[in-house]
Amino acid sequence: MAFSEKILATKELVQKEIQPYLAHPEAIAEQNTLRVLDAMRECRVSDAHFGITSGYAYDDIGRAKVEELYAKVFGAERALVRSQFVSGTHALATVLFGILRPGDELVSITGKPYDTMQTVIGYDNPSPGSLKEFGISYNELPMVEGKVDLAGIKNIITPKTKMVEIQRSRGYSMRQPLSIEDIAAICEEVHRLKPDCVCFVDNCYGEFVDVQEPTAVGADIMAGSLIKNPGGGIAPTGGYIVGRDELVELASYRLTAPGMGDELGASLVSNRHIFQGFFLAPHVVSQAIKGAIFAAGMFHHIGYKTLPLPEEKRGDIIQAIELGTAEKLIAFCGGIQKYSPVDSFAAPEPWDMPGYADKIIMAAGTFVQGASIEFSADGPLRPPYNVYLQGGLTYEHATLGILGAAEAVLQIKD
Repeated sequence: MAFSEKILATKELVQKEIQPYLAHPEAIAEQNTLRVLDAMRECRVSDAHFGITSGYAYDDIGRAKVEELYAKVFGAERALVRSQFVSGTHALATVLFGILRPGDELVSITGKPYDTMQTVIGYDNPSPGSLKEFGISYNELPMVEGKVDLAGIKNIITPKTKMVEIQRSRGYSMRQPLSIEDIAAICEEVHRLKPDCVCFVDNCYGEFVDVQEPTAVGADIMAGSLIKNPGGGIAPTGGYIVGRDELVELASYRLTAPGMGDELGASLVSNRHIFQGFFLAPHVVSQAIKGAIFAAGMFHHIGYKTLPLPEEKRGDIIQAIELGTAEKLIAFCGGIQKYSPVDSFAAPEPWDMPGYADKIIMAAGTFVQGASIEFSADGPLRPPYNVYLQGGLTYEHATLGILGAAEAVLQIKD
């Protein structure tokens, strides 16, 4: 699978141009690796914690140690880290249904949430069992030129606002993800206006991109997926919730049942995968970010709008590229799939994925099905046909896959 001379020449040019920008994610990875390592030493992690359990799994020492570790690293009082979470959306929904009650109001501070969260909320995309059906009202604050409208928060927070939802990543949009500084400022303003309002961060794709996490800078609770950043490409499934003690406890009653909470839940997969993935996560995230920087430079040079640009600060691992046509979006994903280690022979096709309003195309030749921290790409078939590239266990693999995607896109005539 040879690349064209044009692609190889552009690759050489881009690699030279981006060299100054690769040192930053490497430095962050070193700091975060030390943070995780220190926490693992303080928690006295041992191979005794790696086993699996069955049944009710009362006194599962591995499960308890994983949750102690997550709470410490993320600067939180308590954690709920379970293989029983089927996705990041499941973990996020568990927080919402665990804390909110009929008559409460949820406000999205970052505009329209990600597609799957819209079905959970139930106002734009009605779905059985949504928050709307439980009598929980909803409002959202539009973003202004891709930024949170800090000045407008006072106009949307009401006495019945129980929680504000803060989506760190861009979702299926071309806005910039939030930085840790952005999240700190939002939480400070919300708490100033209504001290008892819960600041809830959707942290998917953002873990270990910076040297602090939202719960260390004012967020009350946050959630994410283990097959994204914190799983390090090794965790086979699961999700996490971390935050204030009483809030995580409420979420635990939604995961299991009232009165049971986090006291039970078997470790059905080896906890070694969760510990080891978490240890590797800072390095793997830096590899993904370096790959995203290369993708930004590569597609910028061949004439496409990319967000962010190589030199811009990143708040998540995602690289957005505006391709302009459905044919190019499909070709891009086909190029990524072709250079995947698993199912490289498959041809991605758009389909009606559960929880999405538009047909979605996904390229994910991953060892863990759907693992976004592995090299993958996806996007909705709607104008302007943006593709969202994420992950990469190694920079080398990400580079090769991006070259494959660029080659495929260039073969589509305008």
